[in-house]
Amino acid sequence: KHPGSSLRGPSRPSTWTTWTACSIPVLQASVRDQKKLLVENAKLKQDIEQLRGQLQENQKRRTAKALLSQVPPPPRVSPALTKADTAAPTNHPPPSATLTEGRDRPSRRRRGERKARPKSEPLPLEAESRIDASRLDLRVGKFLSIRRHPLAEAMSVQEVDVGESCPRTIVSKLGGVEDLDELQGSLGVFLCNVKASKMRGVVSQGRLLCCSTSDVSVELLAPPADSTPGDRITFLNYPGEPDRELPSKQKIWELLQPDLQVDGKGVANYKGCGFEVKGKGLCRAPSLTNCTIR
Repeated sequence: KHPGSSLRGPSRPSTWTTWTACSIPVLQASVRDQKKLLVENAKLKQDIEQLRGQLQENQKRRTAKALLSQVPPPPRVSPALTKADTAAPTNHPPPSATLTEGRDRPSRRRRGERKARPKSEPLPLEAESRIDASRLDLRVGKFLSIRRHPLAEAMSVQEVDVGESCPRTIVSKLGGVEDLDELQGSLGVFLCNVKASKMRGVVSQGRLLCCSTSDVSVELLAPPADSTPGDRITFLNYPGEPDRELPSKQKIWELLQPDLQVDGKGVANYKGCGFEVKGKGLCRAPSLTNCTIR
């Protein structure tokens, strides 16, 4: 037997013992890390559940507000109702329900807040992009009375019948017309959908159309002889309904006025298309030709 064989046996157990002593702390550390990760995961799950509950609660509140905003306001009672109408039995909600609805309304004004201005009805996109003479509400009108402006000698104040239940007051500058009494009972062309405005203290509800070559030479456009107050003036190449009221910010009249002319035959036109009262004829200038319309 080899004399060194007794030395090889004890070396193996010492190596195993060393490896085991080193690996135990590593295993213990990994177990601690796993426990720590489990605790953190549980906490994250709890936070996620809380956030999910808050989101669901916010969504419910938004849905409730949207439903409340879509509830139509209660109908108003017209002051023109007769006693017989008001005496008719109606089904009214109990007072408690009315008070509850008033409390739940989100549009209630707080102290210090300004009352919202009523918004005008928005025009369709086609009407906003369309800038031509069809947007002008031009009508035939009859002079009922005419007088000098009390604060401006160059202006006149007219009461005009344009086919409505009440006459309109229109303020105009008629520099070349001296005898205003001659205009009473005659017909003219009026722009009726401009915004009412004060002119030296008198509210003007329209615009009288004239043609002129200068401030001195001024004539009123004359509609066809068979015209009646309220007849609308249209343009064959520009169909369409006029605006209820021309938006002041777009300055439609200012944009269209350079294309409103009286041609060499004395016919009023827009881009070569005549001012026409359907079935009755064209609008003309009494004597002027090749001049502007204002």
